[in-house]
Amino acid sequence: MSSPSKRREMDLMKLMMSDYKVEMINDGMQEFYVDFTGPTDSPYHGGVWRIRVELPDAYPYKSPSIGFINKIYHPNVDEMSGSVCLDVINQTWSPMFDLVNVFEVFLPQLLLYPNPADPLNGEAAALMMRDKAAYELKVKEYCEKYAKPEDVGNNAEEKSSDEEDEESDNDYASSDEGMAGHADP
Repeated sequence: MSSPSKRREMDLMKLMMSDYKVEMINDGMQEFYVDFTGPTDSPYHGGVWRIRVELPDAYPYKSPSIGFINKIYHPNVDEMSGSVCLDVINQTWSPMFDLVNVFEVFLPQLLLYPNPADPLNGEAAALMMRDKAAYELKVKEYCEKYAKPEDVGNNAEEKSSDEEDEESDNDYASSDEGMAGHADP
């Protein structure tokens, strides 16, 4: 590969040609969102998360920065910032890896095999070690509350004014489901 920028372009194109929805944040190719589905055979199954990816100038020699935009209950993900504590990405990254590896291997492995011994979310780590069934129930509650497929696009931290205008127009066209309160019997 002749330069990091060509490699970045190639890896991003490979990711876009895979089954992942990729949405660029700016005009450059360094920041983007990827919609990621929780792995089957895990309590995260059925959840969809918007992942913010930032590629450093030195990519692929330096690892991408990965963060969850919508909330996830996991020992190795900071609940407030969405930062991921992932050894493979943060410490053992190699230029042999690419962006598809992040979404097909690293993140699914993180969700399938959490490491409560190295937590960013101490509460999740403690609950997982103390009562795995209660931990999995809480994971599923978070999936239902914050990671429904229809919610993913609404959780982006930066929206254009056009998107916000469209959403407010749609609010008026919706059914009565979203009305606050209940009618008296």
